[in-house]
Amino acid sequence: MEISVEISKYPLADDYIPAIKTFIERLNAIDGLTVVTNTMSTQVFGDHDLVMNTLRDEMKLSWETFGKAIFVCKFIGVNLDPALNPHG
Repeated sequence: MEISVEISKYPLADDYIPAIKTFIERLNAIDGLTVVTNTMSTQVFGDHDLVMNTLRDEMKLSWETFGKAIFVCKFIGVNLDPALNPHG
């Protein structure tokens, strides 16, 4: 099963850019995921288990490395990757 996730990270720190950049860079390094980032959020597309396991691991690592942060996520049970669905 393929899914799509829109995720926004809000680090609770004055120096928040490294926490966000590191999280996005690590998502981009995962083979099998498509990651699309804009100024408001990051969208992740791929196999359900791969996406969910990756988010679990990367959120935990983010908290352990950078401390407090809020993650806001929206999930849909279909792959809405714009490269695969150019017309929506």
